[in-house]
Amino acid sequence: MRRISIFLLLLIISLSPGFSQVNHVEPPNWWSGFKDPNLQIMIHGNNIANKQVEISHKGITLKQVILTENPNYLFVNITISPKIEETSFDILLKQKGRIVEKIPYKIHKRRKNSKDRIGFNSSDMVYLITPDRFSNGNPKNDQVKGMFEKEDRKNIDGRHGGDIKGIIEHLDYLQSIGATALWINPMNENNMEQGSYHGYAITNFYKIDPRYGSNEKYKELSKLCHERGIKLIQDFVFNHCGSNHWWMKDLPSKDWINYGKYVASTHKHTTLIDTHASKRDRKLMTDGWFAGVMPDLNQRNELLKSYLIQNTIWWTEYANLDGIRVDTWPYSDKKMITEWAQRYTTEYPNINIVGEEWNLNPAVISYWQKGKHNHDGYNPTLPSLMDFPIQHAFAKSLVEKDSWNTGWMTLYKKVSLDFVYPNSNNLMIFPDNHDMSRIYKQLGEDPQLQRLALAFYATFRGIPQIFYGTEILMNNPKTDEHGEIRSDFPGGWKGDRVNAFTQQGLAPEQVKTQNYFKQLFNWRKGNDAVHHGKLIHFDPENSVYTYFRIGNKGAVMVILNKVDEEKTIDPSIYNEILKDYKRKKNIITDKESDVKAGITIPAKSPLIFELY
Repeated sequence: MRRISIFLLLLIISLSPGFSQVNHVEPPNWWSGFKDPNLQIMIHGNNIANKQVEISHKGITLKQVILTENPNYLFVNITISPKIEETSFDILLKQKGRIVEKIPYKIHKRRKNSKDRIGFNSSDMVYLITPDRFSNGNPKNDQVKGMFEKEDRKNIDGRHGGDIKGIIEHLDYLQSIGATALWINPMNENNMEQGSYHGYAITNFYKIDPRYGSNEKYKELSKLCHERGIKLIQDFVFNHCGSNHWWMKDLPSKDWINYGKYVASTHKHTTLIDTHASKRDRKLMTDGWFAGVMPDLNQRNELLKSYLIQNTIWWTEYANLDGIRVDTWPYSDKKMITEWAQRYTTEYPNINIVGEEWNLNPAVISYWQKGKHNHDGYNPTLPSLMDFPIQHAFAKSLVEKDSWNTGWMTLYKKVSLDFVYPNSNNLMIFPDNHDMSRIYKQLGEDPQLQRLALAFYATFRGIPQIFYGTEILMNNPKTDEHGEIRSDFPGGWKGDRVNAFTQQGLAPEQVKTQNYFKQLFNWRKGNDAVHHGKLIHFDPENSVYTYFRIGNKGAVMVILNKVDEEKTIDPSIYNEILKDYKRKKNIITDKESDVKAGITIPAKSPLIFELY
């Protein structure tokens, strides 16, 4: 009898509004004022599909409730009246006419001028940070209850404790070296058993990993960045999630994950544009899993597609983002990722998005850029891509011996293919990033060549992206393992013997490179010709590569000498450009001279002149 009474009591409690049957509500809130007034709310809870949904609020219209074969999900579609600015309402779940659940929901007023925000562009220097490896500002969040992986700084593949507070504490440093935008590897929750520090196995798309901080701390970072004139770019992953995502324990539908089990992607990107490729090969490329712990999301599922599109808009509005970097762009469903970019830029028409297509052929890269007229009729919507072809060609050019077809000619020929791009000045250029060996290692650990590389990336067409530590010659001498490539920034941890933020303990060449970096990229901030000017380059001669950036109010001349001997340049070679100018000024020394005066360029050095 007592057991029956307890059962009835629990039943009564479970049917009362105060007893929550709901585990997840995503997105957790929304905003009014979007061009698209429609919103889809995913509700997850125990056996909630048999509940009736009711919303009674002026300006909020319940359009549709979508069920799947899983009784633990409701997808509630509503329309928000443009007259609403800020309001709260309850989503009521009812059973047999009784309210069994009240889900409070908030609609905020959209930030003023939100749609007019200007994204990152070629006037910016984007500084890339792997947050776990930059600075540990709050050691108290190194170990978090409920998170599988603990801090272990001795393990190159483990978590080291870097966090949002560590980035905030060094914003002054980032500003001092000329950074005008931050791209931070994903900081969403990655509650995986091991190797989770990189951030690309997301287990909660709406939550900052507590080992980095909180959603509020991330919003604070954005605010403080903007106060210093630094833009914030968020790294998004649409192709996959982590195998410990809460979805994986209770999938919304049978087709939520491609194949339903691990089937490896072929990683053959060209199958997507190859006129001869089989349907089987194309499907395995996009539907196959990127890795065994990264289930591949079926973006053809309309509910999942809406979820991913809304998630990007939510973070942009919540954290006041200035741009998006999309991981593994070609692995996503082509139709979905195209619609995502289109719908996202409809709400933020001036924002920028850069996609990762790791291929060394400009024809493959250009296929995805907005404005390209493709052979198969595909109409891309992605504004920017990462310029892997230039990265590879430039690094190769510096270490190859010069000949009619090698050395500088490797780069020269690659640059000549810019005609395939709708907008080559909106490509992201970079000496290295978090997925490849450090540029210092690629250049044979030669600090002179590294400074030459910095000059190139500060003055070439496109948007320069610099990986944290490049300014101090950070290296991965032992292995090409990602954990070593993404090693800790010296000085980011209490007790570090070397502190790159203050230059304490840095080697002389590191100090020299960091000082050069600061001067170079702070100069770049104010030079419109480098930001937007036309690029004209000359056929490399005598191991020297020369190019110009020609703007409306002046020009910049760049001469790169990669060999271990001084070179003398006859400026008459460049008369077609120099004839329009009278004086030139060395941007490092401020020394001025006549444009017709001869030029001597030291061994393994760059020269950068402003022309006027």
